[in-house]
Amino acid sequence: MTTRTSRGTRRTRRTASRAAGALLPLLVALPLLAACGSAPETSAPSGVDGLEIPTPSPDPKDFVDLIDNTYLPLAPGSVWKYRTTSTEGPETNVVTVTNRTRVVAGVTTTVVHDVARDGRGRIIEDTWDWYAQDTAGNVWYFGEDTTAYDDGKASTEGSWEAGVNGAQAGLAMPADPRVGDGYAQEHAPGVAEDRGEVLAVDDTVRIPFGAFQDVVRTEDTTPLEPDLVENKFYAPGVGVVMERTVQGGDERVELVAFTSG
Repeated sequence: MTTRTSRGTRRTRRTASRAAGALLPLLVALPLLAACGSAPETSAPSGVDGLEIPTPSPDPKDFVDLIDNTYLPLAPGSVWKYRTTSTEGPETNVVTVTNRTRVVAGVTTTVVHDVARDGRGRIIEDTWDWYAQDTAGNVWYFGEDTTAYDDGKASTEGSWEAGVNGAQAGLAMPADPRVGDGYAQEHAPGVAEDRGEVLAVDDTVRIPFGAFQDVVRTEDTTPLEPDLVENKFYAPGVGVVMERTVQGGDERVELVAFTSG
């Protein structure tokens, strides 16, 4: 799942994740990631072995019902609550995996609801995200229906759907992330073009909610906001536990509560 704050999963993604740029398609076929050994392997930052990212023609038969990826588990009923701190003020973000599904580009996806509120409790962004996992364990991002609120005005800018207006599903998390893996998280030219690259697979994160080991750390960027760089931290069995803006801002997002579905 992706979290968002003012930006802010992108993400917290509210700005970057939502407005991202296109990664050139890789000349390889969908699923199957090569297995790696106990020591992190390095692959070129231009892709992930065995995957075509973004994927223009997903085959429904390549996908399963349950999203149980170690670093991005999305079981129905799971809830994450995040707190964001920055010079722009505090925010909270609640991410809930619903029991709903939605067919996107022919694939049955899991619907995730993401609500961000400002320090006064007012909703500033309300988003429905669509994810699906393939048979190899890779989690794909099929789009989002998002509404942002600012001074009483609502905007759906940043919404996109794979298979509509040239948009294609991107990769949210590899089945077996390796240092150097790079991928398009979204592919809706001029609308949503987030990119991710795996920087580490063995980080340790300590936040008030708890300490986590064997954490995957990614670097998230988008050509739509070239000055923005974020790091996101995925803990085994939990998902995103922390995010921080390392360039273009000072946001820090921390997990404060988690309930597994």
